[in-house]
Amino acid sequence: MAPGGALVAVGEVLRPWGLQGEVRVKPLTDRPKERFRALSEYVLWEPVPDRRETCRIASCRFEGETVLVRMEGVTSPEDARRFTGRLLAVAQEDVLPAPEGHFYSWEMAGAAVETRDGRRVGEFVRVEGSEGQPLWVVAEGGREHLVPAVPEIVVEVNVAERRIVIDPPEGLLDL
Repeated sequence: MAPGGALVAVGEVLRPWGLQGEVRVKPLTDRPKERFRALSEYVLWEPVPDRRETCRIASCRFEGETVLVRMEGVTSPEDARRFTGRLLAVAQEDVLPAPEGHFYSWEMAGAAVETRDGRRVGEFVRVEGSEGQPLWVVAEGGREHLVPAVPEIVVEVNVAERRIVIDPPEGLLDL
């Protein structure tokens, strides 16, 4: 894994579990079994101050929605406790492909956003809001627009061309 490259968090270390050095991990991916069975090496990451430590997974098993992970060299709850609150991450190039018709928000960062008639709105910046009501942040000239990510408004997303077409209701871009 590239030491300074972009990372994507796939899990959050919650706390030690049991007596053998396992930790409970909250998955931050919609396909945890596929993700955690795919790799044996991760980065233990603290985004601020961007502290990274490569770790190898000795074992991984599932208990309901939680993943139980034991890292190589960690053999007791005391050893495992130091990882609490850190993220398990992978390099962007190691993420699982997005499902058909979906994309990761970081893939579209900087993508051109325009209306159906070709009027430039700005560039895709990030996603805010909740999973139930995501809002796309589109920036242009120091101003940000919040665009509801619903099929009635988002007409087309072309990942290859890094282009998004929207059909905003009247007044949305004036807010």
